[in-house]
Formats: sequence, C-alpha cells, structure tokens
Amino acid sequence: MTRNTEPLSYKTAGVDIDAGNALVDRIKPLAASTRRAGSNADLGGFGAFFDLKGAGYSDPILVACNDGVGTKLKVAIDSGRHDTVGIDLVAMSVNDLVVQGAEPLLFLDYFATGKLDVDAAAAVIAGIADGCRQAGCALIGGETAEMPGMYAGDDYDLAGFAVGAVERGQQLTGAAVSAGDIVLGLASTGLHSNGFSLARKVVERTGLSYADPAPFDPSRSLGEALLTPTRIYVRSCLAALREGVVHALAHITGGGLVENLPRVLPKDLVAELEVGSWSRPDVFGWLQHEGNVPEDDMVRTFNCGIGMAVVVPADAVDTATAVFEAHGETVFRIGRIRVRQDGEPAVSLI
Repeated sequence: MTRNTEPLSYKTAGVDIDAGNALVDRIKPLAASTRRAGSNADLGGFGAFFDLKGAGYSDPILVACNDGVGTKLKVAIDSGRHDTVGIDLVAMSVNDLVVQGAEPLLFLDYFATGKLDVDAAAAVIAGIADGCRQAGCALIGGETAEMPGMYAGDDYDLAGFAVGAVERGQQLTGAAVSAGDIVLGLASTGLHSNGFSLARKVVERTGLSYADPAPFDPSRSLGEALLTPTRIYVRSCLAALREGVVHALAHITGGGLVENLPRVLPKDLVAELEVGSWSRPDVFGWLQHEGNVPEDDMVRTFNCGIGMAVVVPADAVDTATAVFEAHGETVFRIGRIRVRQDGEPAVSLI
C-alpha cells in the first residue's frame, strides 16, 4: 500500500483562516455601529470590557441569558435568506432580559458552520448588529467556528449570549402581581422563533417551496414571510417600567401564553384570558388549517399573536397602553388576574 505523502494544511482539512479574517474585517463596522455608554464595541481582542458605572449604574445586579434561533435557521438556509435570523438571535435573549427589569447592555454571538461562507455569515452578523441597535446593547464580540464534518452542506448554527443590568431593588419578579390586575398583550410579528419544527412539517405537507408566494400573504414568498424577525420589545418595556406601571412581564416563546405567563404569577393567582380579544396573524390560521393542528397544540407551540404579556394595575391600563403605543406596539387588553381555585391551571382561556 502506497503511503500518501501529499502535504496537509489546515486549509486542505477544511478550515480557511483567511476567510475567517476576512469575516472579522467585514463585521468590524457592524460591531462599531452598536456602541453605547459603557462599551466601545471594538472587536479583535481576547475579551471585551464593559464599564457599568459608565453606563449609568450605581449598584447594579447583572442578569445573563442565552438562546438560539432553533430550526428557523433551516428556513433561512433553504431560502438562501440570512439577513434576519441575526435579529431573531438577539431578540430571544434581550426579550428574556427585559422581563426581569434589566436593560440589555452587551451581546456576544457564536456562529458555527462546516465551511465558512463569508457573505452568508456577514449577512447573519449584520442582522445581529441590527438587533443590538434595536435593543440598545453593544455587540462586543463573538466566535466564528469553522468545523468540517460537523455540519452538512451550507448548514450553520447560532447561539447568542446577553448580559443586562438592573439597579438593586428594582428587579421585576412578579411578586407585585395581585388579583384585579389586567393583562395586556403586545402583538407579535408572526411565529417569532418558536414552533418551526411543526411549521416546517406543515410546509412539507403542502408541497410548497419557500420561493412560492405565501398563501397567507401573496405579496411575499413563503420563506420571506416565515422569516419575519422576532419583535424586540426592549425599548417599549423599559419605558413602561420607568413609568412604574408594570407588575410583571412574560416573553411568550415556546409553550405559548399557557406556559410562559405562569412563570411570573404568584402560585395563588390565575390569569383569565379572553381568546377572542386579540388578533392572530394570518400565518397561524394557515398553519392550523393545513396541518390540522388541534387548538391545544397551537396555544402550547406558538405565540398565537402575542409576543409579550404585560400585567399592570387596573388603574394604570390607560397609561401603560399609551406608553407602549408611543413606542410602536400594538396593544390588546387580553385578560385579568384573579384568585386561583384548587386544582385550577395557572392560565384559564375563556
């Protein structure tokens, strides 16, 4: 057996360091566009500093979280559209931070692929920078990992990490929620970043391609419509918190209203929600019809039109609604908080 003596290198093994360097050069201006007080958002070092005092905090508690985009990435890859999933990546973490009363301060991303496509990766990171600007946080760094043999074809994966701060004593825990409070719902832009494994199965059943017109929105392709990015609620929620009109916030992700709202309710209370009190984007009706999806599965898989639930005192409904609407939110009055009976679920849909 003849031994192969052809010289090997990292590049012939599938990792292109030059492509990685080209990506860093491409995205440096994107990171710079997210500068905020406390951070200069420069890239290139081994780590990044953040000055909490420079950001205006005197006695802060840090809040940290991480998340991904899930199988929505497959829609982006199969559609060849990579410019919005970065917004989703930021949204999934910063929306989780703000429900605890925290202001997002900094964000880091992790991008992993089998073979680095600089254009696709740059489009993804441009979306991340867009999301950071929407949330008011700095993109201070990240990691791009090219790992041949780990991902097939053009596949890639994303993870995001956000850190925020809240002044000590101002954390939002839900402890202030009481019977008689009102539940407001902030409209979602569509599926956001949950339920895509089911949504993709429905698309597969219909035989449609992502390039076909969306049956529920013929002005756009199906891929474009499904890739509508997750709404970032940070600025509107922070404004409402500053007004002192919020008792609790719940980011409505996987599990829907029935599993996310209970996370911010005292155990002796129930949220009674009126199902017909808000509008569902047409995508949900299409998915339910084409997939013959039972209503119980719909409300536990998708946000069904409400991306953020807000619990407010009854006498603050008008003020809270005005604040949210001034920041571009569509607001629905969707229910109330009452005393919970023995054996009753924490969310009652009526």
